[in-house]
Amino acid sequence: MNGANHSVVSEFVLLGLSNSWEIQLILFLFSCIFYVSSMVGNFLIVVTVTFDPHLHSPMYFLLANLSIIDLIFCSIAAPKMIWDLFRKQKVISFGGCIAQIFFSHAVGGSEMVLLIAMAFDRYVAICKPLHYLTIMNQRVCSLILVVAWTIGLIHSLAQLVFVINLPFCGPNVLDSFYCDIPRLIKLACTETYKVELIVTANSGFISLGAFFLLILSYVFILVTVQKHSSRSSSKALSTLAAHIIVVVLFFGPLIFFYVCPSPSTHLDKFLAIFDAVLTPFLNPLIYTLRNTEMKMAIRRVFRKFIGLGKKGLY
Repeated sequence: MNGANHSVVSEFVLLGLSNSWEIQLILFLFSCIFYVSSMVGNFLIVVTVTFDPHLHSPMYFLLANLSIIDLIFCSIAAPKMIWDLFRKQKVISFGGCIAQIFFSHAVGGSEMVLLIAMAFDRYVAICKPLHYLTIMNQRVCSLILVVAWTIGLIHSLAQLVFVINLPFCGPNVLDSFYCDIPRLIKLACTETYKVELIVTANSGFISLGAFFLLILSYVFILVTVQKHSSRSSSKALSTLAAHIIVVVLFFGPLIFFYVCPSPSTHLDKFLAIFDAVLTPFLNPLIYTLRNTEMKMAIRRVFRKFIGLGKKGLY
């Protein structure tokens, strides 16, 4: 077959997570609770950072944008997964499948860059505190955001260039609840070894490289912090711990999926649910419950809106 797309498959059948009614009910309750909590938690962070002047700093600007990314990310696959749980025929159109892949990789790539930027922000704040506002000014923060989304879009488009031209002429069953490249390319009616290598290099090794870069940077910052025994150092350690937890939660499933792609297993599906629903929920949970300043800001914003509501009644 030549380079043109000879696909005749118009939709893919998703096997979902389980055929057991009891397990489906548990998954439905679990997914609904964490999806709604993810949306509410991340939206609350965005609103709080936007309306509280005390949080108008580079660190919280990046945190608010991480929450925006999580709002988008948890809405890519989770709503359809929840909708499909009790449906006998779980299908997704070819276009819908490609759209899921595009948005998940674009948003995931952007989050990867943003997490690196947040590590750099903590490095400047802890190691160069006197120059912090000079280095991390509004222009730099805006530039970071533009670069993050640009890299995410380029990464996603680079993946799709190889996938969109694959011929899909028969097999159309995906042993999953959503579309992703490693499973999709196995259904192509052609040799996909080279494409699999490209996907591994693009997503797998980039994820692995970014993960080790972030861990090394946090180790360097921790060593620097340990040289100072002060109250500010204790606060810095608490902030760094939250960042490291987020990094591990985000990159762990990605490395599993793309560095060592394997046939679908129960662990594979568990990590996919974790990545789609639980990680976006844990991000605001980690940052808000461990951050006194954020909790105080949420109270201030809540009282502010309550006050405006009361004034509107009179």
